Amino acid sequence: MSERDVMEFDVVVVGGGPAGLAAAIQLKQRVERHNAEVERSGRGQTLNPEICLIEKAAELGAHSISGAVMDPKGLDALLPGWRELEPKPPLEAEVHEDYALWLTEGRGFKFPITPPPLRNHGNYVVSLNRLVQWLGRIAEQKGIQVFPGFPGAVLQRDGQRVTGVQLADAGVDKHGQPKGNFQAGGILAAKLVVLAEGSRGSLTKQLVADLGLQGKNPQVYGVGAKEVWEVPAGQCPPGLVVHTMGYPLDSHTFGGGWVYGMGPSEGGKNLVSVGLVVGLDYRDPTMDVHRQLQRMKLHPRIAPFLRGGKLLRYGAKSLPEGGLYSMPRLYGDGFLIVGDSGGFMNSMRLKGIHLALRSGMLAADTAFDCLLAGDTSAAKTAAYAAMVEKDWAHEELWQCRNFHQGFHKGRLAGLINAGFAQLFGGKGTLWRDGLESQAGHTYMQKLGAYFGGRGKPKLEKLPEDGTLTFDKLTSVYASGTLHEEDQPCHLVVTQPDLCSTRCVEEFGNPCQHFCPAAVYEMEEQAGTKHGVALKINASNCVHCKTCDIMDPYQVINWVTPEGGGGPNYTGL
Repeated sequence: MSERDVMEFDVVVVGGGPAGLAAAIQLKQRVERHNAEVERSGRGQTLNPEICLIEKAAELGAHSISGAVMDPKGLDALLPGWRELEPKPPLEAEVHEDYALWLTEGRGFKFPITPPPLRNHGNYVVSLNRLVQWLGRIAEQKGIQVFPGFPGAVLQRDGQRVTGVQLADAGVDKHGQPKGNFQAGGILAAKLVVLAEGSRGSLTKQLVADLGLQGKNPQVYGVGAKEVWEVPAGQCPPGLVVHTMGYPLDSHTFGGGWVYGMGPSEGGKNLVSVGLVVGLDYRDPTMDVHRQLQRMKLHPRIAPFLRGGKLLRYGAKSLPEGGLYSMPRLYGDGFLIVGDSGGFMNSMRLKGIHLALRSGMLAADTAFDCLLAGDTSAAKTAAYAAMVEKDWAHEELWQCRNFHQGFHKGRLAGLINAGFAQLFGGKGTLWRDGLESQAGHTYMQKLGAYFGGRGKPKLEKLPEDGTLTFDKLTSVYASGTLHEEDQPCHLVVTQPDLCSTRCVEEFGNPCQHFCPAAVYEMEEQAGTKHGVALKINASNCVHCKTCDIMDPYQVINWVTPEGGGGPNYTGL
């Protein structure tokens, strides 16, 4: 193996989503204001920190699928006057109408009053892909070194202190041997590393485990499957936001759906985002979010939004939904954790962009103070947690702190708990504050328990007509996913024998269902106990991390593939 190059930086940001970009931009803005004051007053010392940001996608935004509703509060704080900036911010539409639907199998009922968390007037439907690209241009204009296509493979550490990031090697074949184009991943040495990897980040996960940073509760996740459609003009007005509850999920499964009118794109297409989130603490070992989304689209209250249109993009993403008590310790010697990696999401509002931006800002303020003092110890970075606790971000997270956990007692109990929290402004909670929960995979029941000893049922065949509903492989094609085939598998199964023995008997190989991209497949193989063996189609992976989260034996470890691989959500 070649010797690794070492590059020195003051701050390295891992992840080019809203949180990571906000951290880089805010830090640069703080430095600019500080230096201007030093020049004006003649007192103090100027700073000129080297800041770099790495992103595993081939370009910024490629792993951020379009179609989200954004509370502008985060951008208002980061970039005052952002609506007037040039180039113009990529706002699809301001929300002008919103309502919630209760769906049964064949009917749908509009709530007489839209629940307060789902009211969106004043918010914007945005293309997250385009928003990230726009923020990336601002970061580069400020002189931040942005390196897309470079995933972080290993955190460099000296005991409990994080000292940098080792980039992933490139040009390694599937047997782990260097190819002709091999390039050893360099080391980005840093005084401070900001972890902004998104949900279930591979570096963050390992650091939390190694240093015991986990909060009171383990993080509980959801997985969202999302499609972007082009539809005839007027069929789903720009700025329309519809949220759904009930069908196609049962009363013991947390989740809900949405339809967002995105409006005309830059290319003049009338776009609609449709999707479904399922809590990754469900009981059913055959639960399949892709399948449930297809069922939802067939519903008579949803299908009219899409009829006559065509699917443009498909994607899936995990979401940290555990709330305030599931957040890890956000700081330590030489590191800060922001965005989805830190659990900054309001699952009651189904929103996280504004919280990601705000967490990045507060981390940047901390980083600035650390650089100014020449101290990045845990004693100094602890100021980040103190800033968060005094901020409106914490107030918002406090109000929904028990939201997801309330649904462990069933849908009705969860809705009552949420209503109770709204009634008392988050000051009260129906059950003990900080309701304890377990890791989501522990709620999955074995086949015998869930199906009453009847064995695994044959799932009803959906009418996958290629027009309104699609099979998984067609959906994966629509994600634009592409990986270098000849590389080590980035889905590391540490005990593969379990898959063809115990897992067949106990859970019926749920990986075939919970993966929304047909990565895991049980194929016939003579000589095994049940005549099947696991086949991993790693090139299908859309980087949602569901397998890492939901495997009942916790033997799947998602690591970063070769740089640039994965879905490609650009162009919308």
